[in-house]
Amino acid sequence: MKKEEVNFGKSDQFNLTMIPGKFAKAMRTNIIWQFIRFIVINIKMLIVVSKSH
Repeated sequence: MKKEEVNFGKSDQFNLTMIPGKFAKAMRTNIIWQFIRFIVINIKMLIVVSKSH
């Protein structure tokens, strides 16, 4: 059985969760990418807050 099919093995507890691929796992654990995302999200929040004031 493939690793991706582990969640579908039991018929009484059918689970439809997706298992991330290699690229998604790499992006989630990459510190540099996480820092870039952090900066982008903070800029977006600043724009939203500045529009309300």
